[in-house]
Amino acid sequence: MFDSFKKLFKHQEVKTSDDSYITIPQSEINEELKSNIIVLEKLGEQWSTILQRKYVNEFESHGKQSLRVWICRDIDGDELEGLTSENCMEKEYHSQIAINYEGPKHDEDFYADTIYLWHYYGGYFKSSGTLYDQSKNDLKSDIEEALKALLN
Repeated sequence: MFDSFKKLFKHQEVKTSDDSYITIPQSEINEELKSNIIVLEKLGEQWSTILQRKYVNEFESHGKQSLRVWICRDIDGDELEGLTSENCMEKEYHSQIAINYEGPKHDEDFYADTIYLWHYYGGYFKSSGTLYDQSKNDLKSDIEEALKALLN
């Protein structure tokens, strides 16, 4: 399923400070990309649900109650009700897998951990996006690694 996704971005790849992401120039932001983002977010939702169920008891045994793993979406930092992956082409749209629980956390961030999926940002004259690179990374493994790190 992601083979076509991989081929689509292979020629466009621009190195960022984190090789887990691809920078997408404005000229490449189109309906095909939108479809791929929707697929990526649905995959993220599925893995989030599965891994939350798998780790909830282990988190509770470590005094970390109410584990929650989900897709968090916002536009310019505002988590608007009814925001879905269909809105991913709106400027300043941002999606991430958020992990949170009640209990002591490693730092003072809003969530215990996050994995960014897509961010469409733009200025007055130029826009671009940053996309999680599914061709080089395994989303399930990345979520699971984050959960394991939070248990330590």
